[in-house]
Amino acid sequence: MADTDKPLLIKRYASRRLYNTETSDYVTLDDIATFIRDGREVQIVDLKTGDDLTRQYLLQIIAEHESRGENMLPVNVLNDLVRSYTSQATSIVPQFLAQSFEMLREGQTKMMENMSTMNPINPMGTMQAQQEAFLKAMTGGMANWKSNATTEAETKPAEEEGEGLDDIKQQLAELQAKLSKLS
Repeated sequence: MADTDKPLLIKRYASRRLYNTETSDYVTLDDIATFIRDGREVQIVDLKTGDDLTRQYLLQIIAEHESRGENMLPVNVLNDLVRSYTSQATSIVPQFLAQSFEMLREGQTKMMENMSTMNPINPMGTMQAQQEAFLKAMTGGMANWKSNATTEAETKPAEEEGEGLDDIKQQLAELQAKLSKLS
């Protein structure tokens, strides 16, 4: 059985073929993307030089998804990333992105756990409250995310359980604006 705590070692041969050292077969970029989606870390190394090529291949996977119309990264975010390579923000951007994704993963996990305990009378209120709690955690409580459309009585029990999609969109827009200002 494979040790899933260690990264899956993929070796790139001179022919540019990628070889899975655990299963002793060749893999494609789509296979590597599947491993990652399934929660597995990968490490891709050049067989001859030993150079770590993981970043290069992960960026290639993202570029292929984007070119197929699976646009997850808005153009303004891509522009900001390009700008950050030529600015003082270079030192804080990787840490900011890593922390943002970690909070996103934690929020998704918590939301999935809370969905099983969702209020059957007001499931949308519960989801909105979960999203608000996630955004508060992401921003460190910098903003008041309580929706004006709900009353305080409706929101208080739901706040303890979770959060709102519109609020997440608003928060992402604000984070993108802050990232733009950094560059």
